[in-house]
Amino acid sequence: MSSLKIKKGDMVKVIAGKDKDKEGKVIAVNVKNNTLLVEGINMVTKHAKPSMANQQGGILHQEGPIDISNVMLLHKGTPTRVGFKMDGDKKVRYAKKSGEVID
Repeated sequence: MSSLKIKKGDMVKVIAGKDKDKEGKVIAVNVKNNTLLVEGINMVTKHAKPSMANQQGGILHQEGPIDISNVMLLHKGTPTRVGFKMDGDKKVRYAKKSGEVID
């Protein structure tokens, strides 16, 4: 399985869909479905029954998954495509716009 270009904790910008041009931090990445959860993006309502964890129950607002192709990584505030290159014997991500190593 190939490694994804976006990881948990990255800042991303939405480039397609109802939340276009919004930015947020990646909360979780689902490699199997190529989706991710981004803070404040694709908010959905969920109706929860009262339980031990949630005594009150009611309507919850939470992030829904967004396809990984609909976001772009932000590097120093600018959206950029991501590439991989070898830095010595280590594989690293780099921003294609500036050529700088991301991590």
